[in-house]
Amino acid sequence: MSKRHAEIAGAGFAGLTAACALAQRGWSVRVHERADRLRTTGAGIYIYENGLRVLEAVGAYDAAVKGAPFAHTREVRDGRDRLISVHRWAGSRVFSIVRQNVINALAASAARAGVEIVTGSTAVAASADGELTLANGRSAKADLIVCADGSNSRLREGLGLLAKRKYLVDGCTRLLIDKTAAEREITDGAKTIEYWSGTRRLLYTPCSETDIYIALTMLDSDAAAKALPVRKAEWKRAFPHLEALIDRIGEQGRYDRFDLIRLKRWSAGRVAVVGDAAHALPPNIGQGGGCAMMNALSLAVYLERTTDVASALATWERQERPLTEHTQRISYFLGLPTTWPPAMRTLALGIAGRSKWLVRQRTRTALHRPTGT
Repeated sequence: MSKRHAEIAGAGFAGLTAACALAQRGWSVRVHERADRLRTTGAGIYIYENGLRVLEAVGAYDAAVKGAPFAHTREVRDGRDRLISVHRWAGSRVFSIVRQNVINALAASAARAGVEIVTGSTAVAASADGELTLANGRSAKADLIVCADGSNSRLREGLGLLAKRKYLVDGCTRLLIDKTAAEREITDGAKTIEYWSGTRRLLYTPCSETDIYIALTMLDSDAAAKALPVRKAEWKRAFPHLEALIDRIGEQGRYDRFDLIRLKRWSAGRVAVVGDAAHALPPNIGQGGGCAMMNALSLAVYLERTTDVASALATWERQERPLTEHTQRISYFLGLPTTWPPAMRTLALGIAGRSKWLVRQRTRTALHRPTGT
């Protein structure tokens, strides 16, 4: 039987995981990345048990988590530093990691499996019969095309698969800052602290031996809060007790508005859509990357079980989509208190932290054993 070939658009979490998983199952794989080098936006990321299992399955785990702290506790505090709720992870793993480390680990695993990664290569169209068209005018035929080109996917739009794109009321600026000497001395894992002040939120997370991940979340209409470079005076007014921390923010950072994407179908003929291109979600439970990697790995598994590509893709979506949509619903639901009055939001966040039912819904994806692991 001749080796099957896949062309993948996008070298993010979904694209690189799919590349690893397909190549490890005997496919020849080429990945097209429009940037001039492999890089990611977002600074830091939480990877929970489900995502860690995927990294293990594709041979990228050790490199991805090297130097990353175990994120054992998450606290939610108000603008006056009063504790609202505490969640402690027990019985499963979660690491806070520099995102670029995960991309590098996945790329290295893909290269070991024989994947060809082409940078500076932009895919502009994909056809259901398995043809990928590039911006340079060239085209490539394949048994499978994987669209992993992000929430603004040009390939998805050309296939007419979008059912809904909802821009949410809030967004986030993400960045890394250097650890202080005192922070470097903490070696027993990481405590994440989520501070709220009005509709602004500051998330503090150690994510390597040298880095702290900072996420500044605000309403998209809050021009002063989302301005870049970060207006430190604005954030110090909201969080006066964090003045020393905010002063450590440099010129870096990127703002992105949150959105929610649902497709009519995850595939069209020989084309599969994965990651944010298929199911972007707000980051309220930290599962954007996890869902992307799970669905990319399971895609390869179903294609290994069934030689007919269209049939395999239909089965893949039928089996995997329900959990992804549950994850989207919960993440969206947990973001609703952003616009509520502070007292009501504090009450809701406290209930969410104490409710066993809500905790089960929030952690269902994290504790899921992904297909192929």
